[in-house]
Amino acid sequence: MTVTKKDLMDHLYVMVGLNHTENKRLVDALFNTIRKTLASGEEVKLSGFGRFNILDKRARPGRNPKNGKPFEIKARRVVTFTASHSFKQICNRDLAGCKPAANT
Repeated sequence: MTVTKKDLMDHLYVMVGLNHTENKRLVDALFNTIRKTLASGEEVKLSGFGRFNILDKRARPGRNPKNGKPFEIKARRVVTFTASHSFKQICNRDLAGCKPAANT
């Protein structure tokens, strides 16, 4: 299941009782703040959830997987996410005692 911005707005409505317009403004403001902070080169830390960073990747040689021809992968900035320890524990709690899926 994918969680969308609309799902977040609906959850805010149920939990806080804000109307649709207020929920949209709040969710948009949150994501805009995260975008602007990352674009300025700063990291975003959300306690109990994780950390978003910008990583500068240098140019490097690559290969087209379709035709095998070499080309240069351009330098770029990418967003990385590192989950907090408590978030990892929550995600892995249900996996204790479960067998991993067989590779097919």
